[in-house]
Amino acid sequence: MRVSKLITALMLFILAGSMLAPWALSADKPAKEKAANAVAPIELSKLDALAKKRLTATARVALVAETSELFTGIENLEPPETHRVPNYLRAIAALPNATKPLAHLLKTVIYGGTLAPETKLSMGLRISQLTASPYVAAHLQRLLGGSARGQQMLTGIKANEAEAMSAADRLALRYAEALTQEVHGVSDEDFQKTRAYFNDSQIVELTMTVCFFNYFTRFCEALNLPVEEWALNTAAATSLAQNYAPPVARVALISDAQMQAASDVLAASKNTQAAASGLGLGIANSQRAMLRVPDISAAWRAFGTAARDYAEVSREIKLHVSFAVSMANGCRYCTLHQVLGLRRLKVDPAKLMAMKKDDAALSARELAAVTFARQLTRAPATISDGDYEKLKAEFKEQGALEVLLQTCNFAFMNRFTDGLRLPSEDEAIRVYKEVYGAEWK
Repeated sequence: MRVSKLITALMLFILAGSMLAPWALSADKPAKEKAANAVAPIELSKLDALAKKRLTATARVALVAETSELFTGIENLEPPETHRVPNYLRAIAALPNATKPLAHLLKTVIYGGTLAPETKLSMGLRISQLTASPYVAAHLQRLLGGSARGQQMLTGIKANEAEAMSAADRLALRYAEALTQEVHGVSDEDFQKTRAYFNDSQIVELTMTVCFFNYFTRFCEALNLPVEEWALNTAAATSLAQNYAPPVARVALISDAQMQAASDVLAASKNTQAAASGLGLGIANSQRAMLRVPDISAAWRAFGTAARDYAEVSREIKLHVSFAVSMANGCRYCTLHQVLGLRRLKVDPAKLMAMKKDDAALSARELAAVTFARQLTRAPATISDGDYEKLKAEFKEQGALEVLLQTCNFAFMNRFTDGLRLPSEDEAIRVYKEVYGAEWK
């Protein structure tokens, strides 16, 4: 019994260890190059005007009726007596099994973890300014208005007055801006400034918040979701934001939830069936890092699992999408994973070699998915009805949504893995070197 407890304790210690060490080569770019590529946030007044125009927009996917049983008992951010169902839930309901997991994920990202909800809502709002998402901006401004602290932060953002926020909140906004602008946008200097105010678990939570809202804004804009009238004209409930109490400890203490999550992930990694459909890496370093914020990590994993229940699009094409997005973002960690996954599916090494240079080796079906994914990655607000129609013409309704979700997934994962400079696993490095004859450059 003592031996068993010792092994469990050792395992938890290893999983809780810091995963924030950089790889051997820094991904930082010169400050002048970053400044040249930076996109200025759109003023909230302009997003508000666009949100009003979106009241009568036509979504690019059929929205499930608000009265559907799918929304019964769901973790909606709206009080149940209002019977309001936001359009992002009506859209994802085209994949019924993913509906409740997405609702839970959004609520957990905002109100879970240890950071103040208003801090994370403000980060999401800044990301909506950078990705030109009037839909998300409308909802987050409304939620910020639900508490006195949120109202103060919203006033500061609207007036572009940093003095209205604490130093920690200013750093959180800067972190969101830099990581949204570019996967490697957070410099070593900025990272160290942020760590002066946040412990390792909170850094991971900040990163997951940025990753999620880069996912969410792309999802909402690619589908041209109409803004609900109530999102613009009614006040938000105030109860959820009142439960936050700032942590006292300067270091993150390993919680019961972290220990349980680590144990669950370790057990799942030994599942033979799951291992056969995975990458053969056991517990990936991305999972190890996410375990620092167990509730958000579990919600993200549950949503991803539910979305993967649908396979109108083959796993190979989804990996092509992931590879294209990761290459466009210059994400080392995720690119190595996609090469590993494609090799496990026995994709010809010659094709993998060709894909790194151009699209000539892709089929018409693969190219349709990859072209859409790159556009959504680089400029979410430019997706048009015609762009989405082309995707649906190739993949039909469900398949187009699967390609969209896969693209959004790597808007999240690229920023998480390379944003934190997680080291690649030995097997991923070995396979990449075997395919390309050299290590990542």
